[in-house]
Amino acid sequence: MTKHLYILTGASRGMGLAIAEQLLQAGNSLLCISRHSNDTLATAAQKADVPLLQWTQDLADGQSASERLRQWLASQNPAELSGATLINNAGVIPPIGPLSQSQPADLALALRVGLEAPMQLCAAFLGATDAWTIPRRVLNISSGLGRSAMASQAGYCAAKAGMDHFTRCMALDEALKAHGAKVCSLAPGVIDTDMQVQLRGAAGKAFPDQAKFAQLKEKGLLSSPQQAARQVLSFLARPDFGLNPIGDVRD
Repeated sequence: MTKHLYILTGASRGMGLAIAEQLLQAGNSLLCISRHSNDTLATAAQKADVPLLQWTQDLADGQSASERLRQWLASQNPAELSGATLINNAGVIPPIGPLSQSQPADLALALRVGLEAPMQLCAAFLGATDAWTIPRRVLNISSGLGRSAMASQAGYCAAKAGMDHFTRCMALDEALKAHGAKVCSLAPGVIDTDMQVQLRGAAGKAFPDQAKFAQLKEKGLLSSPQQAARQVLSFLARPDFGLNPIGDVRD
């Protein structure tokens, strides 16, 4: 029986973990790439009888992760797969504050994890599977902050804006191929994760929009990781996925 291969980054917590849990269904196999493995996810996969690999990999070193992925994919038999999907979900928000007060190392980490690694993993995935004729999809988890600037968020905004734009380029590349991958950079909405806790807890002087994020929580306007994961996977399954390389779950 063929299986659909899903490759997911940032799967050990938050929305990434919720996506991984919801992918533990018959007919799927899953490779998760995160800094830490998740024992609960491993137990759930065993119970669901779904093949699961968890690579403990720091995506600050996207080159090593992408080289490992390329080599692993080269060893796979596409005849045993019904499809293959890469989901770039991992991201880092640097310490909140104006760019003038940001540290070079913090900015470098945000860009390496949020932009450099997804680009490298996309290159590895698409390159290693270029001759495969099965359906392939790439879903990059972006953010509204990649499309609307916000004070004290230069590093995160830049990473997500870069993700959107390289996805546009990738879509043009793949459209020229007979069996090109369908790709999309998707904003998943506002989700109640550790990142939101960080934004709500920022000092008002360092983050002018802090009160807005606090109000989102107070008014119950945040999606749970599980709800957001369902919306993301529903968008991924749409027949028109990739028609527009830039998307939003609210579209």
